Amino acid sequence: MENLSELLHRRRSIRKYQSSELTEDEIRRLFAAPLMAPSSKRCTPWEFVLVRDKDRLEALGACRAANSAFVSKAALVAVVIADTEKTDVWVEDASIAAAYLQLQVEECGLGSCWVQLRKRQTADGRSSEDYVRELLQIPDKYGVLCMVAIGRKAEEKKPFDDERMQWQKLHCDSFGQSLQQL
Repeated sequence: MENLSELLHRRRSIRKYQSSELTEDEIRRLFAAPLMAPSSKRCTPWEFVLVRDKDRLEALGACRAANSAFVSKAALVAVVIADTEKTDVWVEDASIAAAYLQLQVEECGLGSCWVQLRKRQTADGRSSEDYVRELLQIPDKYGVLCMVAIGRKAEEKKPFDDERMQWQKLHCDSFGQSLQQL
């Protein structure tokens, strides 16, 4: 098992997948991590709609005006939703769970890509959230945050380049005081 820093360097958004399916054991292993994700007051508002059906994957590929067609080639898409009646910070809680899922996907040697749905639109101007809610019969009380496309990698990307590390974004003790000024 590698350390977290190595995993974070290696994890990249993958949009090309092999055609092979994921096993039930692989899916269970992937979702153990997000099911352990922290949430405000441990209310765990997040839930996941797992899509493997090829016709539904194809329909999900049209959920945004651009940059979502690749999801139709994923082995699995996890639609990340949250019960908005449980907490007012459902976006944050569901985001943490989705990030945990992406890290677990990478740790398992698979690829993933986050596809934003909240506050996005389809090509005909419809809300992406409403499009996915209708397609997957998600009740109105659930906020629809994103999808995480998952599959066996059909592309390799270079690890994160430390030269791109933006240390200037760290502000120490007050805004504008950098690490170098300490």
